[in-house]
Amino acid sequence: MALNRKQKKQVEAARKKVASLQQQLAGARRQPDDPAEIPRLEGEIRQLEEKIHEVNESK
Repeated sequence: MALNRKQKKQVEAARKKVASLQQQLAGARRQPDDPAEIPRLEGEIRQLEEKIHEVNESK
């Protein structure tokens, strides 16, 4: 069964957020001003990727 409209929107929004967070993470690695920022960004990316996986598995 394919994803419904709501699920597609959730996945699309999560992917956009992941892309944004990956850019922020790259910047944080280049210029590590706050040592806690890198693990925080990695954690957020991991959570969003898990959410995408869950939505895709529930189809």
